[in-house]
Amino acid sequence: MAHRRRRFRGTTAFGRFLVLLVMAVAIGVTAGLVLPRVSETAGRLTGEYTARGNAADTLNTLAVVDGRRPTSVYKRDAFGFRQYDPDGNGCDSRNDVLARDLKDVRYANAERCKVQSGTLDDPYTGKTIDFVRGQATSAKVQIDHVVALNNAWKSGADQWSTKKRYEFSNDPYNLLAVDGPANEDKGDADASVWLPPNTAYRCDYVARQIGVKAKYGLSVTGTEKRAMLGVLHDCPGQAVPGQ
Repeated sequence: MAHRRRRFRGTTAFGRFLVLLVMAVAIGVTAGLVLPRVSETAGRLTGEYTARGNAADTLNTLAVVDGRRPTSVYKRDAFGFRQYDPDGNGCDSRNDVLARDLKDVRYANAERCKVQSGTLDDPYTGKTIDFVRGQATSAKVQIDHVVALNNAWKSGADQWSTKKRYEFSNDPYNLLAVDGPANEDKGDADASVWLPPNTAYRCDYVARQIGVKAKYGLSVTGTEKRAMLGVLHDCPGQAVPGQ
């Protein structure tokens, strides 16, 4: 009987050991997934904020500026969106981007400027959106400034000439036709605050933001840069899109 008790106790101890081992492994895995997002120090140690590729290299050329205060109050009108025609075709920027990004485009006028309808494969949500011009329907598809105007203002655009701000605001490189509610949800946020719900598009999105900032000599904050590196970490070799 004593021999049986000893064997039972030994089996119980081994079982407890297995339970503890499984718990330790689970805690370790959880820590490895969660800590980089909770602690910047942990993120650096685990490589969360390291990335390779053209986009990451370009990001490292941008000035990192924290706590900078613009020299004047931001005003959206200072950028003249839709008031400048960079390609000289007589169409405003919204219609140019709709014509570029939508499929099966139909025009409302003979000049082929005003887009009447089309289909958008939205990069931000992954949804397919049927666009029809109208007071109650046009807002379903909006034109997003990939680097938001207010973000640009805080990153150096407050010191630009009016001409340069107009060029920036109407540059097709910084414009995308996207889902209206997603664009409104983004607002003026940078990559540390908002990323597209469609995770498959996040690498391209961040790479384009970097390309725009590099083209116009805009800065990033430390938090913004870490967020960008965190995205690019998962897509090594990501390139900045061509202009």
